[in-house]
Amino acid sequence: MTETLEAGTVIVGAGPAGIAAACGLGEAGEDVLIVDEGPRSGGQIWRHRPGSGPPKAAQAWLARLSATQVRVRHNLTVVDARPDGTLLGESEAGPVEIRGSRVILATGARELFLPFPGWTLPGVIGVGAAQALVKSGAELRNLEVVLAGSGPLLLPVASLLASQGARVGLIGEQAPLGEVLGFGAGLWRAPGKILEAMRYRSRSLGARYQTGVWAVAAHGDDRVREVVLTDGRRTWTRRCDLLCCSYGLVPNVELARWLGCEIDNGRVVTDEVQQTNQAGFFCVGETTGIGGAELSLVEGEIAAAHISGLAEALPPLEKRRALWRRFSKSLEKAFRPRRELAERVQPETTICRCEDVTCENLDPEWCIRQAKLYTRLGMGPCQGRVCGPAVHYLYGWASDSVRPPLKPCRLATLSER
Repeated sequence: MTETLEAGTVIVGAGPAGIAAACGLGEAGEDVLIVDEGPRSGGQIWRHRPGSGPPKAAQAWLARLSATQVRVRHNLTVVDARPDGTLLGESEAGPVEIRGSRVILATGARELFLPFPGWTLPGVIGVGAAQALVKSGAELRNLEVVLAGSGPLLLPVASLLASQGARVGLIGEQAPLGEVLGFGAGLWRAPGKILEAMRYRSRSLGARYQTGVWAVAAHGDDRVREVVLTDGRRTWTRRCDLLCCSYGLVPNVELARWLGCEIDNGRVVTDEVQQTNQAGFFCVGETTGIGGAELSLVEGEIAAAHISGLAEALPPLEKRRALWRRFSKSLEKAFRPRRELAERVQPETTICRCEDVTCENLDPEWCIRQAKLYTRLGMGPCQGRVCGPAVHYLYGWASDSVRPPLKPCRLATLSER
């Protein structure tokens, strides 16, 4: 039997953006429902272990949310949407229909993985994945860890791993030193970020921090045993039990795309109040572009203020949003993946893990549709979430479509479409 949930405003995603929107709407007396596929509110960035308290940055927001009448449904994944805007979800109990007069999409982002020889070995994971594992209770004590990726997430993850007893030997940032220094110099507008970075670095002083360094290959047997690194001039090998290697984040736009929202350069397009081109559908947070928790929070607040009719609250919020959007642009510029990362790929390098498609199976002259037809690239369980951004980076192939189910689900749930 299909469960039905209804609310004045439905929010998809209980990360910072969704929580901020829910707090604003709930405090204004609106009827609000949040649905999230995770077991607890907070999203990836505010993930915390069962039985442990949430991160300090999340505590005040989660307290505000608890003080409202907002309903929250965890462990509920949205897998489809009907033409009338009704969302179809799946819970442990079965299919769920979700209806709202308005829908706020706060579906966040996922890590960007760029293939290289050995990246499919057990023990090679994303930087954010390592953070999630620790926050979920994984034991990494005494493991030799190398972080070789890009972006500000490297420092807090290195700090977290070191605090859990892992031996973090190297933090390799692929961005050139000049770009990293330029990004740091621009943080005078957000001094809290400087203090935050200094705090994280102080907790991982045992690890060497190098810019302009990236992983060329990973070697091992039943798991990763060593990583080959380069700075473009010389190459060396370092032993590791865990290699954390990813290159920032990619907005989760599949649901927005399926609903007909305009997508530009991989992110959802919104107006000044976070509304998409589809009437009644708003989008907030990393889905509109990668900018961190601060930008996600203020975008959620803006959408809530508009929906609640609190026009007087918008000007100061818009000013804050402008500040964090400038931060977002400098973040993107400083840590964009260098082209040398594409040179690591060998003919036998796996590009699509789900369908075992290697580089030699692909022709750069194709488009994404040809690659799907000839090789099934992007047609496995992850539906191109990993290989899609990778082939866009390698060959310039842009995603051409999205089809339900948006996440793997039971056949019984699909029968309710």
